Amino acid sequence: MILYPAIDLKDGQAVRLLRGDMDKSTVFNDDPATQAMEFVEAGCEWLHLVDLNGAFAGEPVNAAAVEAILDRCKVPAQLGGGIRDMATIERWLDKGLQRVILGTIAVENPDLVREAAKAFPGHVAVGIDARNGRVATKGWAEETDVMVTDLARSFEDAGVAAIIYTDINRDGAMQGPNVEATADLARAVSIPVIASGGVSSLDDLIALRDCGAGLNGAISGRALYDGALDLAEALAVLRA
Repeated sequence: MILYPAIDLKDGQAVRLLRGDMDKSTVFNDDPATQAMEFVEAGCEWLHLVDLNGAFAGEPVNAAAVEAILDRCKVPAQLGGGIRDMATIERWLDKGLQRVILGTIAVENPDLVREAAKAFPGHVAVGIDARNGRVATKGWAEETDVMVTDLARSFEDAGVAAIIYTDINRDGAMQGPNVEATADLARAVSIPVIASGGVSSLDDLIALRDCGAGLNGAISGRALYDGALDLAEALAVLRA
């Protein structure tokens, strides 16, 4: 199981939000590229990047910060937030991004996800963010009546590389991930599932790894910044 350190970008800074609330952000680093290098030097295999402003704006906003990370860090990175058309997808992949994460557009224009996954095999993931089992879009600001499992299953034959599943109520709250819901989703689809939201300790990672659902990975942010989770130690445990 791969551990993805998260760098959430707001106004050019690396921040963490509490349960997706843009008004409840904590700045952890004014230089996201330097933060990314710290994660790389600790041994991470991937980086997980989110353009928070872009998720609300519907277009990339923190492009300069993302490009600085891609220039300095030679591990693969995935990015979500504000990626809602083929031109933006192609532009990011051309800049060296390994994987784009399509969230809002997966609900509003699923055909675009299918088109992108076909055009760029292995480079398109679907981000499913949910409260109480229902999908939220536009930077988690709008809730839908779409159920998580229904949306995930609709992409079974699309060729997407992964599903990143975030339990919004757990995100940034340091209360542990929703292991049961994440495992249920992973069992319901053949697409690799990456867990996100609430991973705050080594025990959380072990619980996800050992849940029996074959999760592909887990994302952690605040716990790494706060020191509740040591990245090098966590990587060593997951590789053991």
